[in-house]
Amino acid sequence: MSRVLVVEDEAHLAQGLRFNLEAEGHSVAIAGDGESALQRLLISHEEFDAIVLDVMLPGKDGFAVARELRDAKVYLPILMLTARSRPEDVLQGFASGADDYLPKPFELAILLARLQGLLRRSDWLRSAQSANFQPAEKADPGSVTDYGVFSFSGKTINFGTLQLQTDNNTIRLTLMEAELLRHLIRNNGRVVARKAILEDVWGLREDTDTRAIDNFVVRLRRYIEKDPAKPRHLLTVRGIGYRFIAEPGDGETSI
Repeated sequence: MSRVLVVEDEAHLAQGLRFNLEAEGHSVAIAGDGESALQRLLISHEEFDAIVLDVMLPGKDGFAVARELRDAKVYLPILMLTARSRPEDVLQGFASGADDYLPKPFELAILLARLQGLLRRSDWLRSAQSANFQPAEKADPGSVTDYGVFSFSGKTINFGTLQLQTDNNTIRLTLMEAELLRHLIRNNGRVVARKAILEDVWGLREDTDTRAIDNFVVRLRRYIEKDPAKPRHLLTVRGIGYRFIAEPGDGETSI
Protein backbone atom coordinates (compact mmCIF):
# COMPACT_ATOMS: atom_id res chain seq x y z
CA MET A 1 0.00 0.00 0.00
CA SER A 2 1.40 3.40 -1.01
CA ARG A 3 1.24 6.43 1.28
CA VAL A 4 0.33 9.66 -0.51
CA LEU A 5 0.50 13.24 0.78
CA VAL A 6 -2.15 15.51 -0.75
CA VAL A 7 -1.22 19.20 -0.48
CA GLU A 8 -4.40 21.11 -1.28
CA ASP A 9 -6.02 24.11 0.44
CA GLU A 10 -9.53 23.52 -0.95
CA ALA A 11 -10.96 21.25 1.72
CA HIS A 12 -13.68 19.69 -0.44
CA LEU A 13 -11.17 18.78 -3.16
CA ALA A 14 -8.65 17.45 -0.65
CA GLN A 15 -11.28 15.24 0.99
CA GLY A 16 -12.53 14.05 -2.38
CA LEU A 17 -9.00 13.05 -3.35
CA ARG A 18 -8.53 11.29 -0.04
CA PHE A 19 -11.76 9.31 -0.49
CA ASN A 20 -10.91 8.20 -4.03
CA LEU A 21 -7.25 7.44 -3.36
CA GLU A 22 -8.16 5.38 -0.31
CA ALA A 23 -10.72 3.52 -2.43
CA GLU A 24 -7.79 2.59 -4.71
CA GLY A 25 -5.89 1.15 -1.74
CA HIS A 26 -3.62 4.08 -0.88
CA SER A 27 -3.07 5.56 2.56
CA VAL A 28 -3.60 9.34 2.41
CA ALA A 29 -2.60 12.33 4.54
CA ILE A 30 -3.60 15.94 3.84
CA ALA A 31 -1.70 19.19 4.24
CA GLY A 32 -3.63 22.44 3.71
CA ASP A 33 -0.65 24.62 2.82
CA GLY A 34 2.96 24.44 1.70
CA GLU A 35 4.48 25.11 5.12
CA SER A 36 2.56 22.20 6.66
CA ALA A 37 3.72 19.90 3.88
CA LEU A 38 7.36 20.92 4.35
CA GLN A 39 7.03 20.47 8.11
CA ARG A 40 5.85 16.89 7.67
CA LEU A 41 8.47 16.03 5.06
CA LEU A 42 11.59 17.94 6.14
CA ILE A 43 11.16 18.40 9.90
CA SER A 44 9.05 15.46 11.05
CA HIS A 45 10.50 13.24 8.30
CA GLU A 46 7.22 11.44 7.71
CA GLU A 47 7.51 8.80 5.02
CA PHE A 48 5.43 9.04 1.85
CA ASP A 49 5.62 7.38 -1.54
CA ALA A 50 4.28 10.30 -3.60
CA ILE A 51 2.94 13.85 -3.34
CA VAL A 52 -0.09 15.37 -5.06
CA LEU A 53 0.76 19.06 -4.91
CA ASP A 54 -1.47 21.99 -5.81
CA VAL A 55 0.27 25.06 -7.23
CA MET A 56 -2.07 27.74 -5.82
CA LEU A 57 -1.51 27.46 -2.07
CA PRO A 58 -1.61 30.11 0.66
CA GLY A 59 1.87 31.20 1.70
CA LYS A 60 4.43 29.14 -0.18
CA ASP A 61 3.03 28.01 -3.50
CA GLY A 62 3.54 24.59 -5.02
CA PHE A 63 6.54 25.71 -7.07
CA ALA A 64 8.36 26.84 -3.91
CA VAL A 65 7.45 23.62 -2.08
CA ALA A 66 8.79 21.45 -4.92
CA ARG A 67 12.03 23.47 -5.10
CA GLU A 68 12.65 23.20 -1.35
CA LEU A 69 12.08 19.45 -1.42
CA ARG A 70 14.50 18.95 -4.31
CA ASP A 71 17.07 21.27 -2.71
CA ALA A 72 16.82 19.11 0.41
CA LYS A 73 17.40 16.01 -1.79
CA VAL A 74 13.88 14.68 -1.25
CA TYR A 75 13.07 12.92 -4.52
CA LEU A 76 9.55 11.66 -3.87
CA PRO A 77 7.45 11.68 -7.06
CA ILE A 78 5.49 14.93 -7.35
CA LEU A 79 2.26 15.18 -9.33
CA MET A 80 1.52 18.89 -9.61
CA LEU A 81 -2.04 20.21 -9.97
CA THR A 82 -2.49 23.60 -11.54
CA ALA A 83 -5.42 25.78 -12.52
CA ARG A 84 -2.94 27.88 -14.46
CA SER A 85 -2.65 25.83 -17.63
CA ARG A 86 -0.30 28.15 -19.54
CA PRO A 87 2.62 26.18 -20.94
CA GLU A 88 4.99 28.56 -19.16
CA ASP A 89 3.49 27.46 -15.84
CA VAL A 90 3.90 23.81 -16.79
CA LEU A 91 7.57 24.43 -17.56
CA GLN A 92 7.98 26.29 -14.29
CA GLY A 93 6.57 23.26 -12.51
CA PHE A 94 9.05 20.96 -14.23
CA ALA A 95 11.89 23.38 -13.50
CA SER A 96 10.99 23.36 -9.80
CA GLY A 97 11.24 19.56 -9.73
CA ALA A 98 7.74 18.22 -10.47
CA ASP A 99 7.62 14.85 -12.23
CA ASP A 100 4.23 15.30 -13.87
CA TYR A 101 1.43 17.86 -13.99
CA LEU A 102 -2.32 17.85 -14.38
CA PRO A 103 -4.41 20.94 -15.18
CA LYS A 104 -7.60 21.62 -13.24
CA PRO A 105 -10.33 20.63 -13.70
CA PHE A 106 -9.17 17.06 -14.22
CA GLU A 107 -10.81 13.68 -14.65
CA LEU A 108 -10.31 11.45 -11.63
CA ALA A 109 -9.35 8.48 -13.79
CA ILE A 110 -6.54 10.51 -15.37
CA LEU A 111 -5.19 11.59 -11.99
CA LEU A 112 -5.21 8.02 -10.72
CA ALA A 113 -3.44 6.79 -13.84
CA ARG A 114 -0.78 9.53 -13.65
CA LEU A 115 -0.15 8.88 -9.97
CA GLN A 116 0.09 5.13 -10.49
CA GLY A 117 2.60 5.70 -13.28
CA LEU A 118 4.80 7.80 -10.98
CA LEU A 119 4.60 5.17 -8.24
CA ARG A 120 5.63 2.43 -10.68
CA ARG A 121 8.58 4.49 -11.89
CA SER A 122 9.63 5.16 -8.30
CA ASP A 123 9.55 1.43 -7.55
CA TRP A 124 11.67 0.78 -10.64
CA LEU A 125 14.25 3.41 -9.60
CA ARG A 126 14.56 1.89 -6.13
CA SER A 127 15.02 -1.57 -7.65
CA ALA A 128 17.66 -0.30 -10.08
CA GLN A 129 19.59 1.51 -7.35
CA SER A 130 19.47 -1.43 -4.94
CA ALA A 131 20.74 -3.72 -7.70
CA ASN A 132 24.00 -1.72 -7.76
CA PHE A 133 23.80 -1.50 -11.54
CA GLN A 134 27.21 -1.19 -13.24
CA PRO A 135 27.13 1.16 -16.23
CA ALA A 136 28.70 0.36 -19.56
CA GLU A 137 32.04 1.98 -20.35
CA LYS A 138 30.68 3.68 -23.45
CA ALA A 139 27.38 3.83 -25.30
CA ASP A 140 26.75 5.11 -28.78
CA PRO A 141 24.22 8.01 -28.86
CA GLY A 142 21.92 6.06 -31.13
CA SER A 143 21.72 3.22 -28.62
CA VAL A 144 20.42 5.24 -25.68
CA THR A 145 17.13 3.72 -24.57
CA ASP A 146 14.50 4.77 -22.04
CA TYR A 147 16.56 3.20 -19.26
CA GLY A 148 19.94 3.38 -20.95
CA VAL A 149 23.38 4.53 -19.97
CA PHE A 150 25.61 7.02 -21.78
CA SER A 151 29.25 7.84 -21.08
CA PHE A 152 31.29 10.77 -22.37
CA SER A 153 34.45 12.63 -21.29
CA GLY A 154 34.71 10.84 -17.96
CA LYS A 155 31.02 11.24 -17.09
CA THR A 156 28.30 8.59 -17.04
CA ILE A 157 24.56 9.23 -17.12
CA ASN A 158 22.26 6.43 -15.99
CA PHE A 159 18.84 7.36 -17.32
CA GLY A 160 17.21 4.58 -15.33
CA THR A 161 18.34 5.88 -11.94
CA LEU A 162 18.46 9.55 -13.03
CA GLN A 163 22.05 9.80 -11.85
CA LEU A 164 25.00 11.62 -13.41
CA GLN A 165 28.39 10.36 -12.27
CA THR A 166 31.36 12.71 -12.67
CA ASP A 167 34.96 12.26 -11.52
CA ASN A 168 34.21 13.01 -7.88
CA ASN A 169 30.47 13.58 -7.61
CA THR A 170 27.10 11.89 -8.14
CA ILE A 171 24.30 14.25 -9.19
CA ARG A 172 20.62 13.31 -9.05
CA LEU A 173 18.80 14.73 -12.07
CA THR A 174 15.13 15.63 -12.11
CA LEU A 175 13.04 13.64 -14.56
CA MET A 176 12.75 16.61 -16.92
CA GLU A 177 16.48 17.40 -16.76
CA ALA A 178 17.18 13.79 -17.71
CA GLU A 179 14.63 13.83 -20.54
CA LEU A 180 16.12 17.02 -22.04
CA LEU A 181 19.67 15.71 -21.78
CA ARG A 182 18.68 12.37 -23.32
CA HIS A 183 16.98 14.16 -26.24
CA LEU A 184 20.09 16.22 -26.91
CA ILE A 185 22.33 13.16 -26.66
CA ARG A 186 20.17 11.25 -29.13
CA ASN A 187 20.84 14.12 -31.55
CA ASN A 188 24.58 14.17 -30.82
CA GLY A 189 26.28 16.65 -33.15
CA ARG A 190 23.04 17.98 -34.63
CA VAL A 191 21.38 21.31 -33.91
CA VAL A 192 18.10 20.92 -32.00
CA ALA A 193 15.67 23.83 -32.21
CA ARG A 194 14.04 25.16 -29.03
CA LYS A 195 10.61 24.68 -30.59
CA ALA A 196 11.39 21.04 -31.28
CA ILE A 197 12.46 20.56 -27.66
CA LEU A 198 9.14 21.96 -26.45
CA GLU A 199 7.18 19.52 -28.59
CA ASP A 200 9.37 16.41 -28.38
CA VAL A 201 10.46 16.57 -24.73
CA TRP A 202 7.55 18.28 -22.96
CA GLY A 203 4.69 17.89 -25.44
CA LEU A 204 3.94 21.62 -25.45
CA ARG A 205 2.78 23.69 -28.39
CA GLU A 206 5.36 25.55 -30.41
CA ASP A 207 4.21 29.09 -29.52
CA THR A 208 5.30 28.63 -25.88
CA ASP A 209 7.92 31.00 -24.47
CA THR A 210 11.22 29.14 -24.88
CA ARG A 211 13.16 30.96 -22.16
CA ALA A 212 12.40 28.19 -19.67
CA ILE A 213 14.47 25.84 -21.83
CA ASP A 214 17.44 28.18 -21.45
CA ASN A 215 17.15 27.87 -17.67
CA PHE A 216 17.26 24.08 -17.92
CA VAL A 217 20.34 24.30 -20.14
CA VAL A 218 22.11 26.58 -17.64
CA ARG A 219 21.61 23.94 -14.94
CA LEU A 220 22.75 21.09 -17.19
CA ARG A 221 25.92 23.01 -18.03
CA ARG A 222 26.72 23.31 -14.33
CA TYR A 223 26.54 19.52 -14.14
CA ILE A 224 28.51 18.49 -17.24
CA GLU A 225 30.85 21.34 -18.17
CA LYS A 226 34.26 21.99 -16.64
CA ASP A 227 33.67 25.72 -17.25
CA PRO A 228 29.92 26.42 -17.69
CA ALA A 229 30.70 29.92 -19.01
CA LYS A 230 32.67 28.33 -21.86
CA PRO A 231 30.71 25.18 -22.69
CA ARG A 232 32.25 22.49 -24.89
CA HIS A 233 29.54 19.81 -24.75
CA LEU A 234 26.27 21.75 -24.66
CA LEU A 235 26.57 24.55 -27.18
CA THR A 236 24.21 27.41 -28.02
CA VAL A 237 23.31 27.99 -31.66
CA ARG A 238 22.06 31.58 -31.51
CA GLY A 239 18.55 32.13 -32.77
CA ILE A 240 17.90 28.41 -33.20
CA GLY A 241 18.62 26.17 -30.22
CA TYR A 242 21.33 23.87 -28.90
CA ARG A 243 23.81 21.24 -30.00
CA PHE A 244 25.26 18.47 -27.82
CA ILE A 245 28.72 17.17 -28.64
CA ALA A 246 29.92 14.13 -26.72
CA GLU A 247 33.58 14.39 -27.73
CA PRO A 248 34.26 17.99 -28.77
CA GLY A 249 37.22 18.96 -30.94
CA ASP A 250 39.42 21.95 -30.28
CA GLY A 251 37.33 24.25 -32.46
CA GLU A 252 33.88 23.44 -31.06
CA THR A 253 32.23 26.53 -29.52
CA SER A 254 28.82 28.11 -29.25
CA ILE A 255 27.84 30.18 -32.27
